[in-house]
Amino acid sequence: MTSAKELRALALVCTLTPSPGDSSSELLAQHVMDQFAAHGVKGDIVRVVDHEVKPGVAVDMGHGDAWPSIRAQLLEADILLLATPIWLGHPSSVAQRVLERLDAELSQTDENGLPCLYNKVATVAVVGNEDGAHKVSADLFQGLDDVGFTIPAGGVTYWVGEAMQGKDFKDLDEVPDAVVSSMRQLVGNAAHLARVLRDNPYPA
Repeated sequence: MTSAKELRALALVCTLTPSPGDSSSELLAQHVMDQFAAHGVKGDIVRVVDHEVKPGVAVDMGHGDAWPSIRAQLLEADILLLATPIWLGHPSSVAQRVLERLDAELSQTDENGLPCLYNKVATVAVVGNEDGAHKVSADLFQGLDDVGFTIPAGGVTYWVGEAMQGKDFKDLDEVPDAVVSSMRQLVGNAAHLARVLRDNPYPA
């Protein structure tokens, strides 16, 4: 049996900016993943826009589709961090595509007949220049719950700047204390919940 100390996390960063461009979403995700590492949770970060994730609601959309390799990483992980910017008051189109691809998991079951994501934990990180983080996280949490993830208490961290100005999270000299506090809560609760689900999975 895998040790509880060997939990893994996967951050799917849904910025619209391809690498190597700077991304506030990826920066916030990196801070969260650093906190996970301090809790003994290893992990990886994938900037989804760098990969050809085709539109659709199937596990594999055919030739050239990069989702199957990302999905393989997701299935190896115990915790998902979905990081997105706010665009026009909504999660990015990349985040929406990730949710659409995750919809296929409802028909993918484990050896007990449960959807494969049932014993995995999902968390969210949101950045934006205006208010909207609660609405965006609500949209993402509902979709993640629909496909089988379990959401921990305090499972979101976010930063939003003042309305009508141009400063991004990546422009800050340091991470605000409130954001650090919410990251610690997210990570601690997500790691705890993931260990509980690993030792006591949902019944068939």
